[in-house]
Amino acid sequence: MADELNAPQLEAVHHVHGPLLVLAGAGSGKTRVITRKIVHLIRDQQVAPKHICAVTFTNKAAREMKSRVSQSLQGHNSRGLMVSTFHRLGLDILRKDIERLGYRNNFSVIDPGDSLSMVRNLLRDANGPSDLAEAIQARISRFKNDGFLPQEAQGEDRLGEEAAVIYKPYQRALSACNAVDLDDLILLPTRLLQENEEARTAWQDRIRYLLVDEYQDSNGAQYRLIRNLLGVRHNLTAVGDDDQSIYSWRGG
Repeated sequence: MADELNAPQLEAVHHVHGPLLVLAGAGSGKTRVITRKIVHLIRDQQVAPKHICAVTFTNKAAREMKSRVSQSLQGHNSRGLMVSTFHRLGLDILRKDIERLGYRNNFSVIDPGDSLSMVRNLLRDANGPSDLAEAIQARISRFKNDGFLPQEAQGEDRLGEEAAVIYKPYQRALSACNAVDLDDLILLPTRLLQENEEARTAWQDRIRYLLVDEYQDSNGAQYRLIRNLLGVRHNLTAVGDDDQSIYSWRGG
């Protein structure tokens, strides 16, 4: 396996403790570095698989990565290893701890179509511009991705003001249905980790090694979720293209 990697890739694989940022061009084997590093942690460093979490950006990529890890381990147990998208990671956190946020544990996740219908109905009830429902839904999504709760959202223009007004009843309606939308799968786990020390400590102890593929595609909400998961260990490996703008991962 080692002969498939060049010297810089091997160095990245063997960098176990502390943050690591890998920048390279497309097709240069960045994802392979993450896969090999997971194998190295489990097989050579005797890290329990349940303490490793790898995040990528599609369910297909996550399945392929987990399959390659299992094949490379050749009999070593990978049970408990987390390989998922950001939204699936957030969903896993909520499934375990959403009751700490006042929801019941049998919550549902609504799709964008149902979310849009809810926004449109709320606008009609408020005699608002229901013809702008899609744009207002997008602004609410932006509020969530910027980390703003309903009471914190402020519009910078007329559309933003309308969205900030509707955001409050929209979130109340979701809560009344014991439901979350896709953006909540990032916002709510981040809020949980920020506000609940017991949950934060438990998840930081669970995820001791965090590996992020194609990190340049992440947004501010995903970045904040990762920062809250890192804790004091800062064992983050992030890989991405060298020609993309980035967040400040080095500080953990």
